[in-house]
Amino acid sequence: MYKQLEERGMTSPPVNVSTLQKMKSDREPIACITAYDASFAKLVDRAGIDLVLVGDSLGMVIQGHDTTVPVTVDHVVYHTKIVSTQLKRSFLVSDLPFMSYSSPEQALDNAVRLMQEGGAMMVKLEGGHNQLSIVEYLAKHDIPVCAHLGLKPQSVHKIGGFKVQGRDKNKVNKMVEEATALQDVGADLVLLECIPNEAGRIITKSLRVPVIGIGAGPSVDGQILVIYDLLGITLGPTPKFVKNFMQDSDSIIDALRRYIKEVKNKAYPASEHCFS
Repeated sequence: MYKQLEERGMTSPPVNVSTLQKMKSDREPIACITAYDASFAKLVDRAGIDLVLVGDSLGMVIQGHDTTVPVTVDHVVYHTKIVSTQLKRSFLVSDLPFMSYSSPEQALDNAVRLMQEGGAMMVKLEGGHNQLSIVEYLAKHDIPVCAHLGLKPQSVHKIGGFKVQGRDKNKVNKMVEEATALQDVGADLVLLECIPNEAGRIITKSLRVPVIGIGAGPSVDGQILVIYDLLGITLGPTPKFVKNFMQDSDSIIDALRRYIKEVKNKAYPASEHCFS
């Protein structure tokens, strides 16, 4: 059954949706990271990362834009394709970029491209109640979906910048309602970005599906960072939730393994990386 694993030199099956769900059930933190090219993809897979995201953050860290808005489906397909060539164990998720899922049919067409041409195993999209019909449509066509709540970078012009979300009770309650509704129509994962610790804890406790956080505190089911931030490559100020794992590391793969270890033993994120 797993002959292909022997050919790849693997001792365990690749991570899949069921693996991630079991990790939540077993309370094993999920270590995630972004990657955009073959070289870094090979390193993160070898280090033991559970989930790799080809994010539309590539618009900022690869293309040099101020936001993710200029990223196109073609861009994400290209980067997904080259990342997928190097992954043996890690689960691969790709972003549906800005305005690529404005209707169920458009979302399905672009999700199919990311999976067939790029090799993605799941697609990620931003939005809450307004995306329920999209998530449900994709799920009915057997497309695994990660829903993205909290700070939504594709909406940065609407919300007026990169700001922490969910700092009052009503907004937290709304996020819980949205996350639950997205789960109930078929979302397999939920990603929370830039929200207070308590909001992350409440939402994670409310959901059956795994919750991945980026600046969402220590109580979520997994953590994700942009690889350039983790390695200290990003120039200028970085978000509060970022930790430079290259400091005191001998190599890139050592830094990646330190990140995984700290996610797994819950040393990261520490209090200085969290929002209140």
